[in-house]
Amino acid sequence: MRMIPNSVRLAAAGLSLFLSACGSSGTHFTTYGLIEPDAQCLIDPRQVAEAVKIPDIDEGNGCRVRNAWSLRSVAGVGFSRPAIVNCGVVAPLDDWVLNTVQPASQESFGERVTSVDIAASYACRARNNEWGARMSEHGFGNAIDVSAFTLESGRKITVREGWREGGSESEFLRQVRRDACGDFHTVLGPGTAHHADHFHLDLAKRRSGKAYCT
Repeated sequence: MRMIPNSVRLAAAGLSLFLSACGSSGTHFTTYGLIEPDAQCLIDPRQVAEAVKIPDIDEGNGCRVRNAWSLRSVAGVGFSRPAIVNCGVVAPLDDWVLNTVQPASQESFGERVTSVDIAASYACRARNNEWGARMSEHGFGNAIDVSAFTLESGRKITVREGWREGGSESEFLRQVRRDACGDFHTVLGPGTAHHADHFHLDLAKRRSGKAYCT
């Protein structure tokens, strides 16, 4: 009997978890004006991440992830749970973790980040779960939400608490949020409605070609 690798089992379990939420009221959305991402691989995800290719997703209502992957880590930094994204997200995420998060962590704390808490990745829902709003970029697997960073020492820096801390934690979080705009097209966090406890990073394609970073 052919054995199924643990990585594939984990990816399937993660996919099931995200899909189970798709019957909620958050799926009442419009796709008007949205531009589907290219979802092309800029790099082979397996070169920079603990990654498993999973079947592409198509909910038939606009939620669609082409070239879908399940990630458990990137740039040597583990995830609290598998993140399901389109392939185009992998390279910017790797660059942000490797060249923004790690240097900022060393500068602020003298140690590296070993894991991050994933608040959301693929989810078939409206933006901010608001009835009738546009579909979220999460519905394209084109976004990822990060709520905390854990250091080598075990110290956890949460977006909700650290942002208000006023010292090294606040400085670190503000730096990684600000510099994420070099990799992502949308960066949201504390001070933006519905984002007090996490950073939202996405690759939304806008006709203007401009980024939206707050």
